[in-house]
Amino acid sequence: MRFSKKRGEVCNCTVTFCCFLIRECGLSAQKKEDGLYHQKPTDSVRLVCVLGLLLNSVAMWMFLTKMRPWKTSTVYMFHLALSDFLYVLSLPTLIYYYANRSHWPFGEAACKIVRFMFYANLYCSILFLTCISVHRYLGICHPIRTMATVKPRHAHIVCLSVWVAVSACLVPNLIFVTTSGRDNDTLCHDTTSPEQFLQYVDYSSVVMVLLFGVPFLVIMVCYCLMARALYRPRHAFSPSQRRSPSRAKSIKLIMVVLVVFALCFVPFHVTRTLYYTARVLDAPCQFLNVVNFAYKITRPLASVNSCIDPILYFLAGDHYRSKLLNALRGKRQTISRSTDLQPTRPNNLNNIALVCKDTDPKQPQ
Repeated sequence: MRFSKKRGEVCNCTVTFCCFLIRECGLSAQKKEDGLYHQKPTDSVRLVCVLGLLLNSVAMWMFLTKMRPWKTSTVYMFHLALSDFLYVLSLPTLIYYYANRSHWPFGEAACKIVRFMFYANLYCSILFLTCISVHRYLGICHPIRTMATVKPRHAHIVCLSVWVAVSACLVPNLIFVTTSGRDNDTLCHDTTSPEQFLQYVDYSSVVMVLLFGVPFLVIMVCYCLMARALYRPRHAFSPSQRRSPSRAKSIKLIMVVLVVFALCFVPFHVTRTLYYTARVLDAPCQFLNVVNFAYKITRPLASVNSCIDPILYFLAGDHYRSKLLNALRGKRQTISRSTDLQPTRPNNLNNIALVCKDTDPKQPQ
């Protein structure tokens, strides 16, 4: 019993001493962040890379070849697909980094670009979804005014403004993100060095409010107003409005966008805020471990929007589903016709042989 008690005291003293050293050096959260415990879900990143590349490639092909001339909502969806497509192109380097036990051999510039692409896709997706939601709200609640004033060229200007605004807000992120050495490995930091972490928290908090908090509030207000308009008593609508496909598309749009926010964006920002707060306030080791683990789970989920967004095009896009199905059916018909034409020559030869056989008995002996 004395040995067990002493052993427990030694273990508790060891843990306390380790936590003290970790806090004093400021390395606990940094090591967890850089994958010291290998909690990076590499398989989920691979899945997002494969599915995102496939689905967004099809979406880009549809928008560029089958959906012209573009409507206003199609412009927003194209830029959303472009943002997702550019992001998934950067994922192979992250897959290698996580699979190689957090060793980054591609240099500091590539590290900055990859981290920039993640946040650029994150906030561009949020803003483009906001644009789609506002446009659908205007079409449902103010249809006459929207048809007369909102044109596709206006949507192109808005999308260009989104790209410029997000890039400008993320320029400091290029400065903060850096690499460092650990043993024989090179780490690509997700945030910044420990010396600049407090400044990075202030910067990321402002960006989160501007590029996530405000758009999320706008979306919720638009959806509340849309829901009130869509779920009015049926006698309030004319027969044509009751059968209008825009009502069904609007309901599907609300459902998909809310799923994207509930699964991808909200959990990521909540756990990241808790994680940063725990580091700044020097929280206990156990709480920091739990928050860090939750943050590492929700961070890959923030990338899953690249796979969910194409579902939005299929369910709520203007003629996207019908044109995609027609394109697939056209290819199947082309393949079936080519296979049907191949055996025609042997059939003709058989017919000739049968004709010659029938004419033999009629010849004079």
